Formats: sequence, structure tokens, C-alpha cells
Amino acid sequence: MTEGLFPRERAAVAPGAVHVPAWLPFARQRELVDACREWGRGPYPYRQTVLPGGGVMSVRSLALGRQWVPYRYLDTVGVPLPEWLVALGREALVEAYGAHGGFTPDTALVNFYAPGARMGMHQDREERSGAPVVSLSLGDRCVFRFGNEENRGRPYQDVDLVSGDLFVFGGASRWVHHGVPRVFPGTADPALGLAGRLNLTLRETGLSV
Repeated sequence: MTEGLFPRERAAVAPGAVHVPAWLPFARQRELVDACREWGRGPYPYRQTVLPGGGVMSVRSLALGRQWVPYRYLDTVGVPLPEWLVALGREALVEAYGAHGGFTPDTALVNFYAPGARMGMHQDREERSGAPVVSLSLGDRCVFRFGNEENRGRPYQDVDLVSGDLFVFGGASRWVHHGVPRVFPGTADPALGLAGRLNLTLRETGLSV
């Protein structure tokens, strides 16, 4: 997807929340798409998560490093979290904040959005660490809704996330509600080789090994 007539600008969406458009070069995006596809062929494939109340998430997910189930992390490690992905997360924090602060993620959640998939407003509260969340977007454009800490409703801001975009939220914004109410099918560059949207989020759980 092209940047259009006017390039999208870096933005501080809220205190501690930074959006960096087009951070990942296209070649790096292709590498990540290939890696996500390969991870899905392993012993822990993408799956639709069943929530405690019986609902089923429309996205398909897998976890690298420490495994996640609603709403907690397990002691088990499935697909190891690659060191190169940890390094990429640190690069992202340097880009967003000017330093990585010793960021040492031990899990990465990978969500795949097929046409019609969405993510309801939620808080990432399973982690005991207050370290920032690093989010990378690949494939189709989406609306990322970034809200408040108190509830799932207003006030919130809607941010367009495009393939290659970086979004980091930490500090005062670490515990806000957020979600993806809409994905726009067919908006990714066909050369990326991805139909749908992938989102990778790197996190420190703060749990002992």
C-alpha cells in the first residue's frame, strides 16, 4: 500500500503511546510474514481461542515463548521466542522512546485477522510487568481503537494501522482498553503475499521462568 499524496506522520496518540507509520521496510515485512507462516506449521498452530464464557474469538492466534490462555500465562513454552524478534522489539522501543530500557520480552502473541475478524475492546492485564507493549502490523489496513483505562467506551481514538506500522504503548497508557473494530480486506500490497492482517505484540510477562 502506498503512502498516498501526503505521508503519514509519526504521532504521540497519548502519553506513552507512539505510532510510527511505515517503520518496517517492505523486505522486513516479507520476512516476518514468512516467519509467521512457518510458525503456524509447527506443533502450536493458529487457533481460535475459546473464552471462559463460551465465546470464540474471530481472530486466530499463536504464542511464541510463554503460552497464553484466557486470561493467564502458562509456565510452558511452545515455539521458542527467537532472539532476533527480541532484538527487533528493542529496536522498536528505541524508535518510539529513544531507549529500550532493558526490554526483555518473553512472549509474543501473533494474531491473524481473516476477512470479518475483529478484536473487542480489552486490557492487557495478564502481565505483571509494566513494560511497554510493542505492536507490529502486517497486511491489510485496520482501525485500531485506543481507549481509556476506566472502561471500554469513550473517550477513545481511532488510528489507522497499515502494513509496516509500529505502535508502542507503555507508561501512562500501558493499561488502557484497546481493540480492532474493523479490518479492510484487500488493502495490503499483493507483493507481500498475505491475504488478511497479522499483528505481532511483544510483551514482558514479569513471571518467573
